[in-house]
Amino acid sequence: MEMPVVEYGVRRLVIVVAVMLASLLETLDSTIVNVSLPTIEGNIGASIDEGIWIVTGYIISNVVAIPLNPFLTRMFGRKVYFVGCIAGFTIASFLCSTADALGPLVAFRVLQGAFGGGLIATSQVVMRETFPPESIGISSALFAMALILGPAFGPLAGGYLTDNFSWQWIFTVNILPGTFAAIVLAALLLNPEPPQRLPIDWTGVGLLALGLGSLQVLLDNGERNDWFADPHMLLAGALALSGLATFAWWQWSGTKNPAVDLHVLRFRSVATGSLMALAFGALIFAPAIITPLYSSMILGYTSFDSGLLMMMRAVPVVVLTPVFATLAERGADVRYMLASGFLISAGALYWFSSQMTSSTPFGALGSALFVSGIGQSLILVPLIVGILSTTPAQLNGKISPIITLCVQLGGSIASAVAITIFDRRTAFHSDILGAAVTLKHVQLAGSTPTGDTLARLAALVTREASTLGFGDTILAAALLAALVAPLVLAFPRARPAA
Repeated sequence: MEMPVVEYGVRRLVIVVAVMLASLLETLDSTIVNVSLPTIEGNIGASIDEGIWIVTGYIISNVVAIPLNPFLTRMFGRKVYFVGCIAGFTIASFLCSTADALGPLVAFRVLQGAFGGGLIATSQVVMRETFPPESIGISSALFAMALILGPAFGPLAGGYLTDNFSWQWIFTVNILPGTFAAIVLAALLLNPEPPQRLPIDWTGVGLLALGLGSLQVLLDNGERNDWFADPHMLLAGALALSGLATFAWWQWSGTKNPAVDLHVLRFRSVATGSLMALAFGALIFAPAIITPLYSSMILGYTSFDSGLLMMMRAVPVVVLTPVFATLAERGADVRYMLASGFLISAGALYWFSSQMTSSTPFGALGSALFVSGIGQSLILVPLIVGILSTTPAQLNGKISPIITLCVQLGGSIASAVAITIFDRRTAFHSDILGAAVTLKHVQLAGSTPTGDTLARLAALVTREASTLGFGDTILAAALLAALVAPLVLAFPRARPAA
């Protein structure tokens, strides 16, 4: 029997701060390593192909752990599981900061990702149950800010810490807030129900690990290895498809004790919302990957300056998310908010792509990113409110990890697709521009076709082709946002909170 766990006053405030810290640490670590990866590779003597496993190992263990949250929460009890994940994540962060070779660092990152998977999905459930039902909007808003701000702050924090201290600090910085969150929640957090003795669905867990792990390997390494032209990528794709398909069948009808209860997808809001969550993850992570590359490679920004540019997207999220959350919980039709969010995001990303030249000023780019942040603040909270208010309350713990997983998977898929689009479109524009730059044109311009002149022309062609490739990639994200907007027609109208 479930016990009431709603909190009030100072006690709730302290719990909320600790929960937000825990979820922010996890989302921050999904991107903080990216800008520091070249420095880490140089210091531990790893190649680019080897170093990518520092990122890939974290993501694989993370996405496998997320959907297992409801099962593990019931087995260990929410308090023990959540506090254990925070403590494990903090210890793994410390171990990462002490690693001086590739093998240990990858192993500790896998451990960190596994515990991190228990943070973000459980944080959403804890936040939701700590507030009364009529405050579903504000509880969702607090979770959403942590989910969105992490990827935005990651490049900025990673660049600053690496440039001014050392790469180890991107892990060391987790220790103090992680310790604080673990101590506070160990002292204050309540269990809605006692731990249960549950049979472990080892078949489901194995199939999930095989399917999602293979998919992540394919996504992270596909473009560098020419996708399915490489037999290893072909094998990864086959394992991902067969593993996930068999997992879905097994969870749906092959076992009486599924590790992940996929039956919640029978609700129209959950099924439709999962697709929107995939798209939302893409809209968060794809620009977060492409924009720092563009600003550093083309505009010559430092890692810190690139992070400042990405912060322009985070500002409206912080300011407006609570406003839209209040509207959603007071009965505003979340379908209109979702449609507006995706359409504003589409327009802002189109605007951003049209501004991407080799000399665009900070203000022009920042303005477009600011508007895209407005669009994003209109999506996640209304989506969560819409799903949770149209499904039974007792299923919240099973639904939240699925939505969180979709956001993470959307980001992983979009990041791989974005890099592929960039590479292919850059090659296309390079061929077009290269064909237009000939010795005849150089001579007509009054230049002597020396080796130095040709080298500068080649560099110019590469620069402009890359700029156009970046613009095309962001344009693809804008198209995705526009295509997803009509999905709101299939989304049921949310019930106002009681």
